[in-house]
Amino acid sequence: MAKSYMAKPAEVKAQWLLVDATDRILGRLSTRLATILQGKHRPTYTPHVDTGDFVVVVNASKVRVTGRKLKQRLVYSPTRYPGHLRATPLGEVLAKKPTQVIREAVRRMLPQTKLGKHMLSKLKVFAGPEHRHQAQNPKPLVF
Repeated sequence: MAKSYMAKPAEVKAQWLLVDATDRILGRLSTRLATILQGKHRPTYTPHVDTGDFVVVVNASKVRVTGRKLKQRLVYSPTRYPGHLRATPLGEVLAKKPTQVIREAVRRMLPQTKLGKHMLSKLKVFAGPEHRHQAQNPKPLVF
């Protein structure tokens, strides 16, 4: 009987990938990024080991949202006061903080555990075309 392979943290070699979010649909981009961060795109995927790659997303401000979500979907942010919950339309948040929109969409698709937080820390999102990870020499990811 063949034994199944379980990756060990020391054996995992994470790559750096570059993703251009220009004209990409937010939900489809987020699911692909979550899959890469978890390592499910590799044959050596192991659920309890972080086998994912680092992902650098550029041009986050040019991401597309389909339908009427820019006006209808609300982004909630709590204040320090009881009963005070701010609700802002997605379009306004996308105009002010486009990195937050992508980061939150991916965060909700990752596991809600310590390992999920570690996976999310490997996501680097930038609003414009410039990023500060040229030293890692990220490879462009083609969908």
